[in-house]
Amino acid sequence: MPFSAIGSDDLARVGGKGQNLGALTRAGFPVPPGFCVTTAAYHHFVAGCPTFSAWLDRLDALDPDDVAGARALGAAVRDALLAVPLPPALVADITAAHHELGREHAYAVRSSATAEDLPGASFAGQQDTYLNIRGDDELLAAVRRCFASLFTDRAILYRARNGFGHRHVALAVVVQRMVVPEASGILFTADPVTGHRGTLTIDAGYGLGEALVSGLVTADLYRVDRRTGALKELRVGDKQVAIRPVPGGGTVTEDVPEDRRRARVLDDAAVAALADLGARVEAHYGGVPQDLEWCLSGQQSGSCRRARSPRSIHCPRPAPTTTASISTSASATPRT
Repeated sequence: MPFSAIGSDDLARVGGKGQNLGALTRAGFPVPPGFCVTTAAYHHFVAGCPTFSAWLDRLDALDPDDVAGARALGAAVRDALLAVPLPPALVADITAAHHELGREHAYAVRSSATAEDLPGASFAGQQDTYLNIRGDDELLAAVRRCFASLFTDRAILYRARNGFGHRHVALAVVVQRMVVPEASGILFTADPVTGHRGTLTIDAGYGLGEALVSGLVTADLYRVDRRTGALKELRVGDKQVAIRPVPGGGTVTEDVPEDRRRARVLDDAAVAALADLGARVEAHYGGVPQDLEWCLSGQQSGSCRRARSPRSIHCPRPAPTTTASISTSASATPRT
């Protein structure tokens, strides 16, 4: 299902991440093109595993505090699923969608669970993401691994502790054309520490966002006054490495040159462009604060990779002001 065809009532078909990308695409935001392998495909896939129902019974009986049990069961379920081939009809559909979008491009392949990116749940990072995937075989393998990653140890325990039944959660897969970024990061349209609605924050690093999200670098921090657009605070991080795509597929971690490690990633124009994009995304979602992943490539053009309401932030509204608010968004990262 292409992003442009995803509707507001398609959560059960494409998961939280897929639904958000569809909404951003339909609203005209700069989202790299892609498609979703739906939850119907997931159900078709797991139906080919003869022991799957028995594994679900054992997961349902698991004590939510049994970490060792979750680890053992999760590994067994993933192994069982990875031994199952994708159904031929699904292989044909994914391959056709891939060729239509352009097999010459690299893709990010990301899991999108039906209980993900919701106001009352935070499943971020619990299922797998694969970057810079090239070719039919690698794409199909990544989709299968994403399906199996619904049963990572973290995901199993989170569902068990928060009342999400293992039989009632499904997984779609987002296949999105890769952007090769000069910079990427995360943006909050409200301060994630104080919840203040008058301050927008941007974390930025070089290359793909995986280095930032996985904690390999100390990112730059830009705090922007939404009333005036002024940069309230700048903390330049020590960005020793960058993760970049490799032409043949996959990624590599490179050392950042010494003279760039303590240099600003974003100039004032890039900060302003991201802030404007974030504000427009927030406005699209009815003024609800957003947590966005962004990337900049080429001539400082920003792309959106994801937007969601940050569940952990309580955001009191600022006093009324006559100045327009400002914000940002766009990106690429590892897990979702």
